[in-house]
Amino acid sequence: MTTNTSPSASSASPSPPPFSESCLTLTSPADILAAVPYLVGFHPHTSLVIIGLDRGQAKMVVRWGLPLPPGALAPLTPLFEREGVTQVVIVGYGSGDVVTPAVDEARVLAAKADVHVGEALRAHEGRYWSYVCDLPMCCPAEGTPYDPSTSQIAAEATVRGLVALPDRESLERTVAPVTGPVRMAMRRATADAIAELRKGLAATADLDAFAQRCVADGVARVRSALTAHTEGGRLGDAEAARLGLDLAIVRVRDEAWTLMHESHAALWRDLARRLEPRFVPPAASLLAMAAWRAGNSVQATIALERALTIDPAYSMANLLMHAVQNLLSPAIMRDRMPTSAELDAAMGSAHAGWLLPLVNLLDEEDPSFPPPDDH
Repeated sequence: MTTNTSPSASSASPSPPPFSESCLTLTSPADILAAVPYLVGFHPHTSLVIIGLDRGQAKMVVRWGLPLPPGALAPLTPLFEREGVTQVVIVGYGSGDVVTPAVDEARVLAAKADVHVGEALRAHEGRYWSYVCDLPMCCPAEGTPYDPSTSQIAAEATVRGLVALPDRESLERTVAPVTGPVRMAMRRATADAIAELRKGLAATADLDAFAQRCVADGVARVRSALTAHTEGGRLGDAEAARLGLDLAIVRVRDEAWTLMHESHAALWRDLARRLEPRFVPPAASLLAMAAWRAGNSVQATIALERALTIDPAYSMANLLMHAVQNLLSPAIMRDRMPTSAELDAAMGSAHAGWLLPLVNLLDEEDPSFPPPDDH
């Protein structure tokens, strides 16, 4: 399981490490330091990374930004038990005054959980130090130089298609809003979709019947979009804008949630980047769910941060962030998702009240974007 937390808030999330089926053998501190960026998806800075193992196989990887807030490591104890962790490797990135307190706290927690600390390292400016070795011949006081880019581990990881971006900010840019001509086109498409919806609202004499049509059409558009992306297609601007409006209706969004599969991440990432900001939280939350299920908890966290920056009260994003921060397994939701028929039975017939979250967004203004610089 791979987990990550934002630099400003300690949060983490569980998932299978990308090396879990690759049988890469890490025999030295340099190997560990070369592997970590591929385990978390980017080269960590000012971070604490904990790798949990059982019988030599990685079971989980968790990352926090440093310094740690009080109680940040508490969820590790139940996580160790749930994942069957018997040994950990602890790696801190940064200066000693920042890293050492966090490593010490992690070592104490592991000892209380009867989990063996196989290695504990601090890496900083191309050198590493071990907290469990004090032999000058192998662990000199000035640290040991290392270069992860020349490691065989890095080469093998690259061959297997694993990626380590330069930093967390690089990963954030993969879900950042598009700008330039693409943004302008989506802004026009969104305005057209809003105008069409308003026209329909103004012309209807039966708001409940209108809501029922909106929900049925929205559910159909969700299914069509998922099929198109599965087959390698991409939504046009008008389709994307209309689906963005649809997802503001909880029943439509929940259709996407109940159909959730790891492969859906591409669709929700595309929408999270292209939609006008006020329509982003549902798509970003769906991206987080897909990424979390796939083991990419780093991306899940970043997507949730995006959703909650736009709407701090968005309930789905808050629910998922709570799960991520408490190191819960995605299986707790994967195994409890209702079917589409069960959603219908539980929620009943659509009525005009279901449209209120969408209607409330129609008159909002999105903030201006930076100068054109399309990502």
